[in-house]
This record gives sequence, C-alpha cells and structure tokens, in this order.
Amino acid sequence: MIINKRLKEVGELVEDNSSFLDIGCDHAFLDIYLAGDKTKKFKSIVASDNKEGPLEHAKNNIRQHKLTDKIELRLGNGLDIYTSDINTIVISGMGGRNIIGILKSHEEYLKTIDTLVLSPNNYQIDVRSYLTKKGYYIDEEVLVKDGKYIYQVMRFKKGKKKYTKKEIFFGPILLTKKDTNFRLLYDRELKTREIILQLLPKGFSLRKRKLKKEIELISEELKSMSK
Repeated sequence: MIINKRLKEVGELVEDNSSFLDIGCDHAFLDIYLAGDKTKKFKSIVASDNKEGPLEHAKNNIRQHKLTDKIELRLGNGLDIYTSDINTIVISGMGGRNIIGILKSHEEYLKTIDTLVLSPNNYQIDVRSYLTKKGYYIDEEVLVKDGKYIYQVMRFKKGKKKYTKKEIFFGPILLTKKDTNFRLLYDRELKTREIILQLLPKGFSLRKRKLKKEIELISEELKSMSK
C-alpha cells in the first residue's frame, strides 16, 4: 500500500506493539499500510468512521489486501466505539477543534489512553494546550511537506511536563529541530497573520492585539534562525 507523506509520518509515530484505534479512517489506507508493515507488530488495529460509505470502501480495500484478520472495522462517532483494550488513538486530517471535541465527549477514556497520535489540519496550538492540561506531554513532533502543504504530526504520551507559551505555540520539539519545513511553515503563518491584520475592519481590538503578539513572536523566531 502506497500512502501519502503525511499518513506515512503518522504511521511512523504509531508505536510497535500498540493497540490502536484510527478514528475517521476513511478508506483505511493508514491501517492497511501499518498492518502490512513487516517491521512492526500490533496487538490490534481498529479502523472506524461515522459514515457507512467510507467504511464500506475501507472494508473492500482491506479485503483486497487480504488483511481482514488484522484490521477490525467499527461504525460510530469518535470515541463512542472505544474499548479499554485500546491504548493508542490516531486521528489525522480533521480540524484541531473537532479533535478536541471528540476527546472532550469522552474525557473519562483519557484515563486509559496512553498515547495519542494526531495530525490536526488547524488549531494545533489549541490541541497542545488542551492535552497538556489533561495529563499528557508532547513526546514527538514532525513537520512533513506533502505537495504545497506543511502538516504537523504530534504524539502525546501520558505524563506531565510544564511548557512555556512559546513552546505551546510553536511546539517544544519543533522548536529544537527548526528544520527547513519550520521556516517554510512560519514564513507562511507570518504572512497570513499580516494579511488578516490589514483586512480586519475597525473594532476587533482583542483579535488585533492577539495577531500583533503572534506576528511579533513569529518574527523574532525567524530572525533568530537567520543569525
């Protein structure tokens, strides 16, 4: 199974010997890729979606790759279909606030979920902030360029660490790496915020103040990389 760069990076962060639930699996490409990876072994793989159409496609894809004995399919919303034998949650390709909503709907399960591998499309800061307040620390972070987009992939583990506002904003591990994708991403983020600030009408004082602080923060970080 050939998958895109983003999904491949998500798969890299799913740990060996884990029992994972892929929420919003769509056509189950990630699950098929991991089930067929001979370098890894998993206790169980559960692929879920809240729509019957994608799940039927997933079922057909799994059957074609002769992996029906390795991947279980479940129909349902988010963590509604979670069971306590699962120790890892995988969510990729959703908005950050949707991901937070899924986790908030069953926060009691966070007591037994050891690891979360997430790749939110946006509001990554909110995801970091929420989970680090809920007893998780950021174990790994990666930036992956796939086409014209740069995606953030992050792994959270059970445990507590203190983070600065700057670390929550950029990602503590991404700050230590500061690779080419980091510069590309935050060059874009800086320009986007500058454009939004210019286009905002009169009023919106809180929004403008927040944007100015973020512009200053990003500008300082990019300058430090040029030294």
